[in-house]
Amino acid sequence: MKKQIWVHSLYLKKNTVNYSTALGIIFSILLLIFIILYAANDPLTFFNLPGFVIVIAGTVAAVFLSYPLRDIKQGIRSVKLIFYYESLNPKKEADEIIAVAKMWFQRDSIAIENVIESINNPYLKTGFQLIVDKTPIDDILALLKWRIARLRAKEKAESNIFYSLASYAPAFGMLGTLVGLINMLEIIEMKDISAITSNMAVALITTFYGLLLANLVFNPIAVKLERRTEQRIMIMSMVMEGITLIADRRTPSFVRETLNSFIANFDNELETLEIK
Repeated sequence: MKKQIWVHSLYLKKNTVNYSTALGIIFSILLLIFIILYAANDPLTFFNLPGFVIVIAGTVAAVFLSYPLRDIKQGIRSVKLIFYYESLNPKKEADEIIAVAKMWFQRDSIAIENVIESINNPYLKTGFQLIVDKTPIDDILALLKWRIARLRAKEKAESNIFYSLASYAPAFGMLGTLVGLINMLEIIEMKDISAITSNMAVALITTFYGLLLANLVFNPIAVKLERRTEQRIMIMSMVMEGITLIADRRTPSFVRETLNSFIANFDNELETLEIK
C-alpha cells in the first residue's frame, strides 16, 4: 500500500477533470459520426466484425507476448489517470523546504524531526530524514536520484505499453487487409459479386480500424502519461535541489530564492505543456 501511495500521490494537491482529454474524446466521437454518416454511402460499411476481431485480438495477443502480466495490469490501471488533471503544488513543497532550512541553519534538529512527522510527501520526508541523520551529501543525492530514476522507469514502462499497442494495431490492420485480399483472389473467378464485396470490406476496414485505434486511442494515452511523468519529475528535481542546499547549510534566503526561481520556471513550463 505504501508503494502505491509513493507512485500515485507524489505532490498531489487534488485531482480535477482533465478537460483536454474530455475535449479530445468529444472531437473523436464527432469525427467518427461525420465519417459514418457523411463520408460513406452506407453507414454499415464501417461495421465489420471479422475485421474488428482481427485487429483487436491480434493487437492484444502481441502485447501479452511482449510484456509481463504485471506491467500490463499496471498499464491498464494507469488509463484512468488521463481523465484527471493532477494539480501539482510546488509552492507547498518549497515552503516546507524553506522552513526546514531555517531550522537546520539554526541547528534545531528536534524541531526538524517534529516537522518530518507531519509531512505527507514521502520523497521530501526521506530527504529531511537523511539530513537529520547526517548522511553524507553524496549518499543523499544517490538515493534521491535513484528514486527519480525508479519513478521514470516505472511510468515509462506504462506509456511504452500504449506505444506498442499503437504500433501493433496498424500492423494487424494490414494483416486483415491481406486476409481479405487473399480470400478475394480465391473467389474472383467465381464472379460472385457479393462474396468479392464482403472480402474487399474486410481488406479495407481492418486498416481503418488499426489506424483509428493507433492515432485516436493508444498514442494519445501514451503521450498523456509521458507528460504527467515529466511534470512529476520536475517537482522531484526541485525537492532534490532544496535538500542539497540544506545539507550544504546554505542560508534560508538563498534556498528561498533558488526555489522561487524554480517555481517560476515550473509555471512557465506547465504553460508550454498546456499549449502543446
